[in-house]
Amino acid sequence: MTASEMATTRFSPPEREGALTRLHEAGVDVLIVGAGINGAVAAAALAGAGASVAVLDRGDIASGVSSHSSNLAWGGIKYLESGELRLVRKLCLSRNRLMDAYPSTVREIRFFTSIRRGFRLWAIFVWFGALLYWLMGNCRMQVPRYLMRSQIQREAPEIAVDEVVGGLEYSDCYLYDNDSRFVFNFIRQAMDAGAVVANYVAVEGLVWDEVTGLWQARCRDRVSGDAFSLRVKALVNCAGPDADLLNETSGITTDHRHVLSKGIHLIVDRVTDLQKVLTFFASDGRLFFVIPMGPKTCIGTTDTPVKNAGVKVTDEDRQFVLDNVNAMLDLQEPLTVDDIIAERVGVRPLAIAGSQQSDDWLQLSRKHEIEVDETRRYISVFGGKLTDCLNVGDELVAQLEALGIPISDSKALWFGEPGEADRQRFMLYAAAAELDRFTAPHVPEPLSRRFWRRYGMAAFALVDAIKADPREAELVLSEAEYTRAELRLVAQREMVVELGDFMRRRSKIEQVVRRTKLTADPGLREVAEILFGAHAEALLEAYLRDSV
Repeated sequence: MTASEMATTRFSPPEREGALTRLHEAGVDVLIVGAGINGAVAAAALAGAGASVAVLDRGDIASGVSSHSSNLAWGGIKYLESGELRLVRKLCLSRNRLMDAYPSTVREIRFFTSIRRGFRLWAIFVWFGALLYWLMGNCRMQVPRYLMRSQIQREAPEIAVDEVVGGLEYSDCYLYDNDSRFVFNFIRQAMDAGAVVANYVAVEGLVWDEVTGLWQARCRDRVSGDAFSLRVKALVNCAGPDADLLNETSGITTDHRHVLSKGIHLIVDRVTDLQKVLTFFASDGRLFFVIPMGPKTCIGTTDTPVKNAGVKVTDEDRQFVLDNVNAMLDLQEPLTVDDIIAERVGVRPLAIAGSQQSDDWLQLSRKHEIEVDETRRYISVFGGKLTDCLNVGDELVAQLEALGIPISDSKALWFGEPGEADRQRFMLYAAAAELDRFTAPHVPEPLSRRFWRRYGMAAFALVDAIKADPREAELVLSEAEYTRAELRLVAQREMVVELGDFMRRRSKIEQVVRRTKLTADPGLREVAEILFGAHAEALLEAYLRDSV
């Protein structure tokens, strides 16, 4: 939806309006620009530590890089080859930390890797690397296995083994739902801790006032069209691919900058029943994944240098992914463009030093860099990946405290699911209400487990709603695992401004249901009615128009 179309529909959920009112009336000490993974953890960490903080994004929450990943939380095994052992160690420990903090969401999964003839390393050497990787992760997961060609053929008959000489199996983690949902839950934690969050608010200019020692941010609400200004003590630039541009227009000079890499994934019907990530080395040398996604399979990724974040999936991109997966899998029928259900495309912002060259593209890592302009209290966050997000939050709290921003408790625990005692209490509450009897027959996961993973303590309200009216447990869309009660909760607390916010980011419905089926589903109108009330018709029409 364009800015003018948004202004015409003028739908802004009450929670968003309340946040904007608070921002106008009370202001904040710290403004975070960008609500991707870095901005989300910055907001959660700072609010959890007692800071006065706001986060604004010109689009939806996690609408950029953070909704186009492989949905993996991995320790960076590929960086072993480039000798970045300290980075791998740090990422492995970060991955373990995420597993501990989010046991319902960040889960271990096996990676089944095959090595083809002519690869730059012998298969046994790659297995030794996986063994080192396991040790660097404190042996937290299942031990790696070396695979003979015959084992690969027996255990994963979908893999074409004509050119395979061996392989290995090792463990990393994946996100049970999707990346943007994971990011939103950090935003929700930040809001619960007092942060002011508003999506679809563009920061159009930043000016440092030497007299007052404050930043003035010129902002525009892209829903109403209204312009307003904020005065804040500190700025945190988490704009991802646009971080360099924001720094340039704000008069900030940094040692680091971004180069951008486009990556795409294609989603098709499930190509294997093996609940493991099939891992290969694509024709360009990078890791290539065939990832389980419930009844679907996610395939990718590409790695293409680009100049800006305005990227699309091209015919060449599709053909690259299809050619590689068809070469690596022994399918009854090769995958074609007609098999594609949905596509994901985004850019990775890779941090490099100003004088560093990016010729060896595939060796650039996703490690983050944080630069601080102490005089003007301006922090720039470069690079980063989901696996390392908790470290980013901790580092930003320490940096802003050092800059004199009031922090009431820098050691406060600001992340993680509610504790095991709360989970057990919810499960008993759900069992007493016989919640799981409402689980749809075609849905493999019990309703209680799904509610807890997605909504935490707010899941109690869902049980109450279903106890009061069992129709609230019904699925609204025929091929999507979302109940009527969930949609009402989303409408209350997840700042859905347009239908795509829910269909693409708060959920992964758009990624697993063909658009033709989705737009023809009669339940789509009810989804819009629950989310938008009187604005439902206009927003549904806008969504269907965008679908075409």
